[in-house]
Amino acid sequence: MGTVFSFDIRDEPTPAIRRALAQAVRQLHHVDTVFSTYRPDSHISRLNRGEIRLAECPPEVHEVMSLCARATHDSDGYFSINPAGSLDPSGLVKGWAAEAASHILYEAGARHTCVNGGGDLQLRTPADHSTPWRIGVAHPLQPGELATVITTGRDLAVATSGTAERGAHILDPRDGTPVTAIASLTVVGPRLTMTDVYATAAFARGDGARAWLETLPDHEALAILPDGHRWQTSGFGQYES
Repeated sequence: MGTVFSFDIRDEPTPAIRRALAQAVRQLHHVDTVFSTYRPDSHISRLNRGEIRLAECPPEVHEVMSLCARATHDSDGYFSINPAGSLDPSGLVKGWAAEAASHILYEAGARHTCVNGGGDLQLRTPADHSTPWRIGVAHPLQPGELATVITTGRDLAVATSGTAERGAHILDPRDGTPVTAIASLTVVGPRLTMTDVYATAAFARGDGARAWLETLPDHEALAILPDGHRWQTSGFGQYES
């Protein structure tokens, strides 16, 4: 998927958890073979070229395409799987894959974990654990500095869209031009699939992002603007330390 995944598992490494970790890694490699736009033989690449039909794709492609349709609807079209004219569901797949890997670990008994998919995180915390997760959010304009630290003692997803790593790569689906109104946008929510989608869609909205994010239940956000100013949604302060 053109990025790096990592696991932080703080539970006792039981045989079941070790097997689940191996299963999660295999699943991520499988997702890459199905969805990677960098692989000409992936189902998504072949579907994009018209070599196969959706009906000929594995079930997970149908699931992802359904989730993408929901994301496009919920975001008023600001989330798009073809903003540059080619089929590319990567804006949803990465978060979906990381959340699925987290679920595999959870089902095996791992309760205190972080799955990191290219800087987007699915965190799980046991209800009786007193040590919270502390997540540093990189400052897009000041390399090596943090914009904020997110602290949570419960399950949480954290997703950031921005220009720091890949430049202005998020396109406005209305005209295909790069979005430059925001330097970085971090969204927190319960599950990574939609939290990541909302970060991308809100970034694509540019100046309208804050008002739209305020309408989303159970999600909060922090934005850094190109001039260094910042804004945050009304409930984001509860996560800062």
